[in-house]
Amino acid sequence: MFTKYFYLVRHGETILNKEKRRQGSEGKLSENGVNEVEELSKRLLNMNIDRMFVSPYERTRQTASIINSHLNLPENKITITELLAERKNPSIIIGQSYDDPVAKSFVEIMDKTIHDPDLRLYDEENFADLRDRSIRAQKYLIKNSSAHTLCITHGIFLKMFLSTLLYGKNLTVKQHAEMNSYNPADNAGVTLVKYEPIKVFTRPFKKFFRSLLNDEQNKNEEINLPEKDSPWTILAYNDYTRDGFQKMHI
Repeated sequence: MFTKYFYLVRHGETILNKEKRRQGSEGKLSENGVNEVEELSKRLLNMNIDRMFVSPYERTRQTASIINSHLNLPENKITITELLAERKNPSIIIGQSYDDPVAKSFVEIMDKTIHDPDLRLYDEENFADLRDRSIRAQKYLIKNSSAHTLCITHGIFLKMFLSTLLYGKNLTVKQHAEMNSYNPADNAGVTLVKYEPIKVFTRPFKKFFRSLLNDEQNKNEEINLPEKDSPWTILAYNDYTRDGFQKMHI
């Protein structure tokens, strides 16, 4: 059992990103997006990556292909998985402008309001769906990853994934909305997270000793706070332009 590092990458800019239109599973990278991914690939060369998981969408597969032209991972080390796919948009807004009134109203409710986690407006993947898939993705990656694993995914899913790393299955809509508001997920940005399995085994003991020290009031104050002693740590967020990872000596 050893520490694992996950490099979570959002795909490069797409043509529809550039045109400010809502996306489904189809859509290629723009010329700028290709250049972004080429630049990112140079950073990743120093990261000892030996495993890759990729969303099945066209833009993520293209991003993975460009990156692997530099990394040269064998085919058996690359896995396409629906677990890393973007949140499914309501089909009625796919291809619509960001400013389209219908598309705008859907997105406002889904992303910027405090609502029932099971609320479903049309045929989209709702908050509870995405949260639960994110937790399944965590378990899948823990089981199938290597020491240095690259995951090619999407902005909205990435934000949910990071939220569940901090709050687990108890993540609320309000907590996610706050994280979503203050944390960007740029095209070709890479977020580095660490998983330490030893913490899974020491966690119950720490909880027990902490409960001996804390009174009931302090316990109540911990409700809805990020999980203590989580095996996950976010080391660097939304970063592809500096050499910060190298300075960490990973």
